[in-house]
Amino acid sequence: MNSTERINPAEVIDRLNAQERSERLAAAEEVGRLIDQQLITREPLREVNNHVHTQYSFSPYYPAMAAFRAWEAGLQIVGSIDHDSISAAEEMLLAGASIGIATTVGFEVRCSFLDTPLADKKINNPDSRGIVYMCVHGVPAQHIEQVKEFLRPVNRVRNIRNRAEVEALNALMAPSGITALDFMDDVASLSQMNEDGSITERHILYALAGRLIDSCGIGAPLVAFLEQTLQLSLSGAIREYLLDEQNPHYRYDLLGILKSAYLPEFFIQPSREETIPVEEVVNFCRTIGAIPAYAYLGDVTESPTGDKKAEKFEDSFLDELFDLLDEIGFQAVTYMPPRNSKEQLLRVQSLARTHGLMEISGVDINSSRQKFNCPELLEPEFEHLIDSAWALVAHEKLAFHDPSLALFSDSNPLHDQPLSKRIERYARIGREMDPGRPESVVELMEQTEE
Repeated sequence: MNSTERINPAEVIDRLNAQERSERLAAAEEVGRLIDQQLITREPLREVNNHVHTQYSFSPYYPAMAAFRAWEAGLQIVGSIDHDSISAAEEMLLAGASIGIATTVGFEVRCSFLDTPLADKKINNPDSRGIVYMCVHGVPAQHIEQVKEFLRPVNRVRNIRNRAEVEALNALMAPSGITALDFMDDVASLSQMNEDGSITERHILYALAGRLIDSCGIGAPLVAFLEQTLQLSLSGAIREYLLDEQNPHYRYDLLGILKSAYLPEFFIQPSREETIPVEEVVNFCRTIGAIPAYAYLGDVTESPTGDKKAEKFEDSFLDELFDLLDEIGFQAVTYMPPRNSKEQLLRVQSLARTHGLMEISGVDINSSRQKFNCPELLEPEFEHLIDSAWALVAHEKLAFHDPSLALFSDSNPLHDQPLSKRIERYARIGREMDPGRPESVVELMEQTEE
């Protein structure tokens, strides 16, 4: 029996989610060898996903495991995007190269629109007026440490608010007899705070979910506590999930119920100090060759993902918003095809073309129940988003080797060409790149003729 026959692929895959980064990366190299030997296989698809959260904000997956789960799902590209953190980036890039999937990295951040004409509006943030979620895509690898420095003050202030939110949630839960949560022992311990990871409200609620499970157990006793003591109304589907003691997503399903019931009650509005002015974020992104993207939410009538209540957001002032994005210097808009109607997204696409904005897609993954796939990208209205993803990959790798080759660089040899032509050429280079040797994009750029 040779050494490869003694390897258990499942055990190797499990190590992709190990506590130690060195073990995860070693496992990714081993997984890559098993893939080369066809001991681990998949059905490749054309789909991509540029918006996968990791343990560095909130997710079941460390970056190496996220890269593998994306590869396993048939994706051609996976992108890590974490709230207020880019600490997943190095591992995502290395693990993706080992596994053989193209990668892109960035981060998501709340920024202030309080000094703009839209200060009093709920724009794309269900929790706050005048505060906007934006994504920063395609961060060249040489600037990852600079991004960490940029985000550290945000997380320092955010953790003051996180502590206060934990205390507010403890006060809400005190009448039920549930032992109070400790910020460091119960919440921060779930995070990667010591490696510049962020702590979110999901961490707080995941800690509460764990406390409830420890106190009540799972299945019928927990359901009885939720319904009778906490007076929560459980839908048929979620009630069945929580009654199922074999449910592998149990704690994440419980988190979803707690988020709906309690987040509005303990949430504290971010301060100006925590939400950097949008112009400052956009200028920083452009300085490092990253791509600042507005994250479109759109009015919600019935949420396909079940995590947004019916509410109006930016659709009624979308033309004004896009004018403002153009004025501020945004270079892209990002959206999630499963979350909106085609009518909404066709309007966004039209405005993006009018304002010369790149269109980027992604479906955020932060729960074990979610699928990495986005089959909507194969529909005619959204196929161009696959090209955009490949162009994003090429942009990031080229800008690492030569900043003038960033897609939007004024020094780019293709700068005078329409954005659609630049994306087309970069997408071709991205597709031809060897994902195990991403530096090959430089050779491809040199070989490609007009």
